[in-house]
Amino acid sequence: MNVYDGLRIAAMLEHHGFVQTDNVADADIILLNTCAVRAKATDKVYSALGRIRRAKKPDAIYGIVGCVARESGADAFKKIRDLNFVLGPQSYHKLPEIINDPDTKLLDINLGGLEKFDELPPITKSPHVAYIPVQEGCNHCCTYCIVPYTRGREISRPFTDIMTETMHAASVGAIEICFLGQNVNGYKFTDENGKTYRLSDIIKQTAKIESVKRIRFTSSYPTEMTDDLIELFGTEQKLLPFLNMPIQSGSDNILKKMNRQYTLDEYTKIIDKFRTVRPDIQISSDFIVGFPGETESDFDATYRVAQNIKYINSYSFKYSPRPHTAAALMENQIPENIKSARLAKLDSLLNENQREFNISCIDKTFDCLYESPDKTGTRHIYRTPYMQPCIVETDCASPMARIKITSANKSCLHGKIID
Repeated sequence: MNVYDGLRIAAMLEHHGFVQTDNVADADIILLNTCAVRAKATDKVYSALGRIRRAKKPDAIYGIVGCVARESGADAFKKIRDLNFVLGPQSYHKLPEIINDPDTKLLDINLGGLEKFDELPPITKSPHVAYIPVQEGCNHCCTYCIVPYTRGREISRPFTDIMTETMHAASVGAIEICFLGQNVNGYKFTDENGKTYRLSDIIKQTAKIESVKRIRFTSSYPTEMTDDLIELFGTEQKLLPFLNMPIQSGSDNILKKMNRQYTLDEYTKIIDKFRTVRPDIQISSDFIVGFPGETESDFDATYRVAQNIKYINSYSFKYSPRPHTAAALMENQIPENIKSARLAKLDSLLNENQREFNISCIDKTFDCLYESPDKTGTRHIYRTPYMQPCIVETDCASPMARIKITSANKSCLHGKIID
């Protein structure tokens, strides 16, 4: 979501005559697009603002947009007194106001609705991967999560608006479409004629666009995996055989404390449904270790889930207390040393799962999407249908290539293009 917001902000500023620079000292406007999911991310924002303040031109305007802006509100001006603007994730389309009057302080952290999508200028060129939000906010209210506060309750965009943006992205260069939402598979929109659209309808319509070769979505919630969406994985070949479906914990006790509205058994049955309709599908997940009250037995249950499901790529974090969340006030907060030890043990297993899957891909051939040159500038990085980076030595990088995997490690694959 932040990548999408960043691209739209850049397009809006370019529309007002700005060009991008990598040098803070040259910039006339500097902004940080921020995430508040974990405390460490918020801390990094204010450290970065301090560095920017020392490096920027005296008359350059700077500020923050996104979830940290919503979280901090007017307090951001107290922490960084010469900050020019603080705009929440649904207010960044108001940046032109500060451009037109840089002597004012602009604060807008209202949750609002979908106005920003109507006011932003269209992009003129798309990367190979276009990110298209279908909804914002979340109604699940997990006890550890700040998203309902920073992004608000769920709002689904009109189906026609989504398809218009999708078709435009395809017309200016997108080959892969990634649909976005804090609860993307909770998308539900009823038009003026009473017709209701779900995420599966968006995918079916997008698959009809000839230039679009790959479709995926993130981030999903397990109980929103409706049968129509699951079955689509078995019939629509443009839909990648890869899915991020966060479990967070393998313990029913902790899932209940997290207000995750499923049990371990219900979660694994959903995985079984996917594997029945699409045997080659692979799953990634999110994990939180050290949630308040987590016992060794609870953690062992999480470890066993990772062993049994064999996620091919996962994100795991120590529990981080966030303001405006119920879990921050819970008793039995876990000491940092225990959280660190549990995370290290889980990460070791997740890394081994990832390495094993990558090794299993050797000698297989995939249709891969071009991403960028590698750090050396002499090789090129593609993405497999499972979103693995694949490094290829070639003088001519095409947008899509059929690649045979020749070697692998935990981090990436290596391959050669098949003519």
